Amino acid sequence: MPSERLLIIEDEARIAQFVERALIYEGYRVSVARDGQSGLQSARDNPPDLVILDWMLPGLDGLEVCKRLRAASSVPILMLTAKDDIKDRVQGLDAGADDYLVKPFSVDELLARVRALFRRATPVSKPEVLRFADLTLDTGTHRAYRGERSIDLTAKEYDLLELFMRNPRQVLTRDVIFDRVWSYDFGGESNIIEVYVRYLRQKTEQGDEARLVHTVRGVGYVLREEE
Repeated sequence: MPSERLLIIEDEARIAQFVERALIYEGYRVSVARDGQSGLQSARDNPPDLVILDWMLPGLDGLEVCKRLRAASSVPILMLTAKDDIKDRVQGLDAGADDYLVKPFSVDELLARVRALFRRATPVSKPEVLRFADLTLDTGTHRAYRGERSIDLTAKEYDLLELFMRNPRQVLTRDVIFDRVWSYDFGGESNIIEVYVRYLRQKTEQGDEARLVHTVRGVGYVLREEE
């Protein structure tokens, strides 16, 4: 039986109770906060193993709560929202959320996403330093370097770069990237991969630094040195 403690930050009583009952039934220990400020206080006083966070909160909204939680810890964050535009999903993920669930949702999907987040948060190997050309990625500190230059990465930028660096010179399709980095499908027409590849290129290509992440038209992307 699970023993992890989850914190729900949700102002709609019906949804909060629905989620709380489902999680308790599965054996999780659950706390509930009804606004962003009390949710942050609860997280500070009794750090949870996972946070389920509503976007639309009174006072301090979910995005700001997410940013503050992420600045203080690496706790997995599942964001709940009625916003389903791609730009909103990107904004939530950039704020530090690890996953995103659009209302209305089924309890089975909620529980599956919680289990997936716990699996991803469980260390499966010792920290290591990945290297390709003059690009370095430290999996222990989540720091990247191009030569001696330090590169600041968001959580998803790090996940994407790690995927490339664990599979150098291998063409990764969009389906593989969706599955390995986001763990769910944004839809066939989503340009989120292109957006994040552009972010990576902006951060890893400064001055006269050569491009390392290349587009394979109609297929996907590959980490390789220019020919």
